Amino acid sequence: MIEAIEQLFAAFGAYIILIISVVIVAVTKPPHWALIRNQMYEIGVLSLPVVAITGFSTGMVLAAQAYFQLSDKGLASATGLMVTKAMMVELGPVLTAFMVTGRVGASMCAELGTMRVTEQIDALRSMSINPLGYLVAPRFIAGIAMLPLLTVFSCLMGVIGGYVIAVDYYGMPQSTYIDPLPTHIETFDFISGMVKAFVFGVLIITISCYKGLTTTGGAAGVGRSTTNSVVICYSVILITNFLITLGLNGAHDYIVTFVRIWF
Repeated sequence: MIEAIEQLFAAFGAYIILIISVVIVAVTKPPHWALIRNQMYEIGVLSLPVVAITGFSTGMVLAAQAYFQLSDKGLASATGLMVTKAMMVELGPVLTAFMVTGRVGASMCAELGTMRVTEQIDALRSMSINPLGYLVAPRFIAGIAMLPLLTVFSCLMGVIGGYVIAVDYYGMPQSTYIDPLPTHIETFDFISGMVKAFVFGVLIITISCYKGLTTTGGAAGVGRSTTNSVVICYSVILITNFLITLGLNGAHDYIVTFVRIWF
């Protein structure tokens, strides 16, 4: 038991060192733009279809449930607001992070894990190439840039999906669905979603890369590392989402005041 706890703390310390090292490398010696561009395409553009399907279907489900539950209580006009709030603050960032973890994080871990067990990473070091700067930093920069954008896209698709169900299927007036949004959607809601998306981007990329770089045991080890990275990412995303929600809600007044002063 004690040995397992020691290994857990050692792994956590190595993970934190990895994050710090990647940030330092990304700031002091930014990777070539071509490497970042390729990763932005891989992480962002190629994830658009699955993110669109997830956001659109989630918005439809939210609208169907909200309208069904609220219509007999005279509150059906809140359907659009509920869909938009839920997508912007909670479901958009979390579901987007889940989809990116399954599509990109697993692939990233498997790729780096294969390079690790086949000694390709050691070969890079022998050629005086920093693996963190060449392999991890481009993914890190691309991940923290694309996750917020993918989250915005997911939220937009969710609102459209809710509109299709509420307006086209249930016959709600278009103005009833759309008009409450500018009044009740706050800048704080957008900031909450973007903060979560940014943090999730950091977690997905760093956890996947860490598990890949520490892979041992040949092909079987690559499979284990990939599975573990996905499970860990999902768990950490859910826990972090809860903590960020508590923190942001507690700092709501300060954030609103800051936005009003500076923007």
